[in-house]
Amino acid sequence: MKKILAVNPGSTSTKIAVFHDETLILNTTIRHSVEELSPFPRAIDQLDYRTNLVLKTLEDNHIPFDFDSVVGRGGLLRPIPGGVYQVNEEMVYDLFHAKRDHACNLGALIAYNLAREIKNCPAFMADPGVVDELNEYARITGSPLMPRITTWHALNQRAIGRRYARDISKRTGNKVKYEEMNLIICHLGGGISVGAHTGGLCVDVNNALDGEGPFSPERAGTLPSGALIDLCYSGRYTQHELKKRISGKAGLAAHLGTVSVQEIEARIDQGDEHAKLILDAMIYQIAKAIGALTPVLYGKIDAILLTGGIAHSNYVTSMLTKRIEHIAPVAVYPGEDELQALALNALGALAGEMPVNTYHSLNVEPWELESAHYN
Repeated sequence: MKKILAVNPGSTSTKIAVFHDETLILNTTIRHSVEELSPFPRAIDQLDYRTNLVLKTLEDNHIPFDFDSVVGRGGLLRPIPGGVYQVNEEMVYDLFHAKRDHACNLGALIAYNLAREIKNCPAFMADPGVVDELNEYARITGSPLMPRITTWHALNQRAIGRRYARDISKRTGNKVKYEEMNLIICHLGGGISVGAHTGGLCVDVNNALDGEGPFSPERAGTLPSGALIDLCYSGRYTQHELKKRISGKAGLAAHLGTVSVQEIEARIDQGDEHAKLILDAMIYQIAKAIGALTPVLYGKIDAILLTGGIAHSNYVTSMLTKRIEHIAPVAVYPGEDELQALALNALGALAGEMPVNTYHSLNVEPWELESAHYN
């Protein structure tokens, strides 16, 4: 039996789970209030605070601090292929010096911090949001100055792809692998990413963090570039404020003052036509993004999978399905189980069923690694 600790830090929470092989032993969320996080200027400054809370939570739940692996959510590293990576000093250095300060950068660091205290316990990271498997055409834009890059829900999309393949195998009695299927997978959350998967790779996907694709509860999606440039030079907003208008104070939040689809549906039920227009527009844009990926797979699509928190909304998934079901069968997997996905990746690595990749920094010299040690 292999004992796995999985850690998934978010902006206001740290989710942890303990697995004995694939059996879930503990699944809990540690909430962080604004007041509790206020002493820390940056997310990366919360490392010791969150690490200690994980240890306390294990103790409070009478979970022995004895694991075969600790696996953490991936951070905003340089673009890398998907898969399982053992957390090493180069990765630690890059996470501490990441260009974007985000709570996801803490996942691999917490895992590394904890695993070092246990004998023969590797720390892993799997399928971070910076996974880049784009085909050669998908990288090119109309400006050589701005090639396309990806930041997307790689861990959950790939986990749902594998889950769908298992479900089809059970249903039909024929063994089907994710790597053998052509899938369009759409993660519907605070950000929305839509990816084309073939041969076990996501060969085209939008940048769900920095404003590409459909708008979402808190992100603007693709914007008219000329109008955006004019706004940048209007003097009305600072650079920081404009960044927030793309990611944070954008999308449903900007139009309707809330990121809650449930709240918007309640407003629609009360006759709010504007709320209906905006939510339907988001659904319309998601459908367009899904349709736009069909030529990537030459129209040969086995299924379209809808996942993420918004997939709990029957209003959204039913309206969306009406627009896309002519393309391929649609399957809905509400929510996300990134902790289980992390644990399964760690188990696969320990069993030798998944290759363990080595991360190499592009920016660090060997003599600089000592500064990555944070204890």
